[in-house]
Order: sequence, then structure tokens, then C-alpha cells
Amino acid sequence: MYHVAFTHKSMAVESVGNYHVSNERMEYLGDAVLSLAVADYLFHTYPTQPEGFLTEMRSRIVSRVSLNRLSEKLGFGSYIRHSSDVGNNARSMGGNAFEALMGAIYLDRGYDFAKRIIIERIVKVHIDVDELQQTDANFKSKLLEWSQKQKKNLVFHQLDEIGEGHKKEFHIQVLIDGKPYGDAIDRSIRGAEQLAAEKTWKLLFSED
Repeated sequence: MYHVAFTHKSMAVESVGNYHVSNERMEYLGDAVLSLAVADYLFHTYPTQPEGFLTEMRSRIVSRVSLNRLSEKLGFGSYIRHSSDVGNNARSMGGNAFEALMGAIYLDRGYDFAKRIIIERIVKVHIDVDELQQTDANFKSKLLEWSQKQKKNLVFHQLDEIGEGHKKEFHIQVLIDGKPYGDAIDRSIRGAEQLAAEKTWKLLFSED
């Protein structure tokens, strides 16, 4: 089961009929388990915060970029079995494997154990919710305001649409006066635009 969680679809082997075994089904399950565990944790940890805050914090914690970073930090890359020709999918393999692992833990040990791993070993150790709360995440609005003041032509260009169904992701790149800047992949166009805007903002204004 855990072996399958780290098997990318590019290395899937045929099992029964036309069904190929990879981590995609476990990823689907892990996505739901992770989202519920984080929502439960935030709900009880911040009893006076409104729904908007809880939704925003959950979104940031379980975002594709956050899960990819966690996967890299935990060294998952060396365990993922994949072919050498995965293209743009390589960017999200780590986050996908992370979700699949949560799905495998849930199937093996149940929700309560999986939730404990997610909260005690992941969220409390690797994620600073208070710091996330202080972060101004609306880089797109900041970038739009700056471009208008500077009379720059700002475009959020969709480079690609990857996958299907619940696995669909969007690859967005920021263009300023036709010049490419930050790009990002996320499960929603809005999310990808925000991430690309954040990268662009840091490229333009980060201090050396």
C-alpha cells in the first residue's frame, strides 16, 4: 500500500484488465483526509475566527505549492517511482505523493491515526499558522495596482492545462509588457495566478 503511494502513474503497472496501479486513487483519498483534518484542527484551535479566516488558512496549508514544499523538505523525492519523461507533472509529483501517503495511512490505520500524524507531525512541526495569518497573500491585487500606477501591461497568461477531473491543474505565467516573469501551477486558475503573482512580486521587489 505504501509502495503504491509513491508510484507515479508514469510507472504504473497493469493489475486487472485495463486498471493500472499508481498513487492517483490514494491521492484522491488523501486530499479529502488532509483537508478534513486541517479544517478540524483550525476549527478547534481558532474558536473565535470567522469562516473566511478558516477557509483561507486551510487553503494555504493544503495548497499545491505548500504540499510540494513539504514533500521536498521531508525528502519524498528520492522515494517516488516515476519515469524520466514526466514533463510538467514533475512539479506536482511531490505534493501528489504527500496526499497519497496520507490516503495510505488512513486506509492502514484509520482516520484518527491519520489526523494525529497530519496535525502532530506535519502542521505543528512544519507550518506556522500565525505566520501564515500575517502574510499578505493577495499578491495579484498588489501587482495589478503597481502595474496600473506604472502604466505597465500586465497579463496572466495560461501556459497549460494539465490532467483531468479532480487532478486538473493550471499553469499560469505573468507577463509584464510582454516579458515573462513568475509562473506557477495550481488546481485553480485563481490559485495559480496568486502564486505566479507572488513569485513576480518577489522578483521585482525582493531585497538583495
